[in-house]
Amino acid sequence: MVSSPQIPNPNPNSPPPWIIELLYDGLCPLCMREVNFLRRRDGDRGRIAFVDVAADDYCAADHGGIDFETAMGRIHALRADGTVLRNVEVFREIYTVLGLGWVYGVTRLPGVGALADWVYGLWADRRLAVTGRPDLATLVAQRQQRLGCDGDRCRAD
Repeated sequence: MVSSPQIPNPNPNSPPPWIIELLYDGLCPLCMREVNFLRRRDGDRGRIAFVDVAADDYCAADHGGIDFETAMGRIHALRADGTVLRNVEVFREIYTVLGLGWVYGVTRLPGVGALADWVYGLWADRRLAVTGRPDLATLVAQRQQRLGCDGDRCRAD
């Protein structure tokens, strides 16, 4: 299943019921620790929509056009208005939505945010190896093979 249960949006022309949609790697044990923490903090309020990009039914068109490879390379989230967030900005926004904005508040300071993004980039580049998984190119190729992709047909996933 791609996302946690959501309250259906009765009017597709109105904004979704969630505030932010978090794209995460459901096969990453460290990512799942964070996601499980965030789910507990959100409870049944539905302020965060959780979307597992590693799920075979993940479709980029339904999530801001963020394809599998891009989503697996760096953390992404979408605001209800469609704004795409990346890197540490995702954590700042998610924690703010949960009333814990102070946790990442320091990353709003000049220079600190850039440093935090740089450190996060180092982590993101090594995340798969640290968790004992194949590199990103291999994961993309495995997904394309598993889903029967033929080049461009899977580029939008």
